[in-house]
Amino acid sequence: MTRSVQAVAYRRPSVLESAADGRHLGLETSRGATPTGVEDHPRFFAGFLTSPQVAAAGLLAVADVAAARYYQPQLRASLDPVVTGNGDRLRFESFSGCGGVYARLDVLGPGLDGDEVGHGTTNVDVNNPLREALSRIGTDDPLHLRVGPEELTVTTLDGPVVEKKVPLPDRWLRGFAEAQVIAAGFDLRAELPADEAVRFLRSLPRSGGARRGAGGPRWVVPVGGGLRPTTRPVPGAVCLPGPERLVALQRVLRHATALRVYGPALTGAGAGAGATAAAWEAVLPGMRLTLTLSPDASRGFSGEGGVLDALATDEAAEDAELIEVLLAWEPRVDVADLAAGSGLTAERVRAALVRLGTSGRVGYDTAEAAYFHRELPYDAERVERHNPRLRSAHALVDAGAVVLDGPLGTVTAEDGHVHRVRDEAGVLSCSCVWWAKYRGGRGPCKHALAVRMVRRGAAVERGLAGIDGGVR
Repeated sequence: MTRSVQAVAYRRPSVLESAADGRHLGLETSRGATPTGVEDHPRFFAGFLTSPQVAAAGLLAVADVAAARYYQPQLRASLDPVVTGNGDRLRFESFSGCGGVYARLDVLGPGLDGDEVGHGTTNVDVNNPLREALSRIGTDDPLHLRVGPEELTVTTLDGPVVEKKVPLPDRWLRGFAEAQVIAAGFDLRAELPADEAVRFLRSLPRSGGARRGAGGPRWVVPVGGGLRPTTRPVPGAVCLPGPERLVALQRVLRHATALRVYGPALTGAGAGAGATAAAWEAVLPGMRLTLTLSPDASRGFSGEGGVLDALATDEAAEDAELIEVLLAWEPRVDVADLAAGSGLTAERVRAALVRLGTSGRVGYDTAEAAYFHRELPYDAERVERHNPRLRSAHALVDAGAVVLDGPLGTVTAEDGHVHRVRDEAGVLSCSCVWWAKYRGGRGPCKHALAVRMVRRGAAVERGLAGIDGGVR
């Protein structure tokens, strides 16, 4: 597995302190991106939380996911959560060490009582002493939150610097990219009131993530105000793979006012349908906690392949450069507004947003059915360099291994095997083993990608020839 080491440095550890006017929670920031450029320790917010005990539980849930490996739990994981200020809210995000669970706590305007929320993205330190202190916050404890350094310490070098050398696998960044692409295809499937949410979540197992169920993926279907288990993906059902991975929701369960479930539309209901991802959102006073689960406990988001088509086109790369200028740290990125501002079609804007998501610049909020802007400190081309299917497809194109014949594409692989790729109404299928195994469920194979690249290149050449012919 490809990894890189990133230094995450803080002026001092994050801490929860008692004071005469209540308790003060100071979350220290690392180097991060802001509208004015990169800053060493950006400041995003200072003020009170209107529901302190709920916010503390939500932060702990996000930290739980960052420190967890739900598949092969004997291996340790520890990543500091990412915080983004979007002007009207704070978003705390994390990914599990196994890459199969994405967590996000959105602290909305009603949950904050203080100065303006800043704009930008960075890591925040959530250490073990802080976790223990947060778990002891009482119902009536006022809680002041500071995200970033104190104004008086911004310009001084006094005090300890906490530095962590964090090995970040490339699949972690790819997981952020794939999760937002998958979530953009979700719709609200069920909403449970608080009592039904408690009953359902407490009935789920809390262990067993390393074992795959012999009976195939689990499903639940909305019935009345609750959810009923089913063995078949009937219309309206939502997949629940590795239900023990929802354990982080137990942190906020007694504060939840509702539980919302999001998933894709099932187009081929039947016992043989494959597992799908889903998002589970606990609605809290002034905030939301969302866990998005990959289609299998042993399957991280990084290999889903939803971003490959966008990465395979030069057009999307050029469009992404234009759209990036227009994002402006908005908490809700409206595709129609971006289309109007850029002169691009809505389809090209969505492809550009997918491309931006591969470097962490875009996320997706299922509750608002909208993208949002953030900036992760990663090289924009890193996902492309370390995506094996994309690299292989480029190699096939460069080697001249693709021959087009109408809707059929013939690809001669490196080992001499010939694969047939067929285009049916824009959907590519292939004769290779990868396609036979996943049937497009994890994105296109390298042969289909290569055919798509060559076909698009031929279309561009025909268009240029037409322009030249018109000029002549």
